[in-house]
Amino acid sequence: MIVDVHTHVWECPCHIGEHFIADAKAVAGEAYQDISVDLDRHWEAMQPVDKAVVLGFRARHVGVLVPNEYVAEYVGRHPEKLIGFCSVDPQDPDAVEQLDDSVQRLKLRGLKMGPIYQNVSPQDTRFRRILRRAEELRIPLLIHQGTTFCANVSLEIADPVLLQPLALEFPRLRMVIAHMGHPWINEALVLVRKNRNVFADISALYYRPWQFYNAMVAAMEYGVLDRLLFGSDYPFTTPASTIEALGRMNRMVDGTHLPRIPEAKIEALINRDTLDLLGL
Repeated sequence: MIVDVHTHVWECPCHIGEHFIADAKAVAGEAYQDISVDLDRHWEAMQPVDKAVVLGFRARHVGVLVPNEYVAEYVGRHPEKLIGFCSVDPQDPDAVEQLDDSVQRLKLRGLKMGPIYQNVSPQDTRFRRILRRAEELRIPLLIHQGTTFCANVSLEIADPVLLQPLALEFPRLRMVIAHMGHPWINEALVLVRKNRNVFADISALYYRPWQFYNAMVAAMEYGVLDRLLFGSDYPFTTPASTIEALGRMNRMVDGTHLPRIPEAKIEALINRDTLDLLGL
């Protein structure tokens, strides 16, 4: 079964602030493409996969506020394929209550967090109280613990190693580190190897092909290829283009002595039993 564990939906500028969009444009330059999400196009883009996780995203610090109700309404149109994850901002005093409501009333099945976007360290008590409740609710966490293009953020709270105490404190909470913790990929991989409740997704990495190849080689050498999950990061990439990129990964080392990723391992990543691994 092909599961895209990392897709976004939002309306611009309703859910995405002008500073976030301006930062995206500044980094992408002429390559920038409109990041507004048309729900019909999202649905069309998900056709190559069997299931897709649709993420809420609430990070007031960078001006992103996607209502959990918006996510729930959309996934409710296609319950046979789409799985909704809520998001709460740890800066909100009632963040835990919002999480409860999203799971119990809206029937969302996971949690998306992003400390670098939310400007709260993952070791902050405001963050940890949310993870404690997520563990109690037995829902998985997808966490953006890595860098971003946003200008007004603190890189020092984005290192995946900061998740290590949380993996020990909440051993029943299944965590997925988005984008393999880019650019701290090796740090994310050793965290995945050490903690059986921690995984990583490969979303939005293939368009840096040399880095992506090296990330996959490192995962192979650490013996954790089977703990990497397929994801696209739609609308920034699509499932189809990510599958295509995985298929051509070894071409860059043709005619060299550099290691190749076994084709069977690549196919296994694409067809991972992600739902079982995350308890979904």
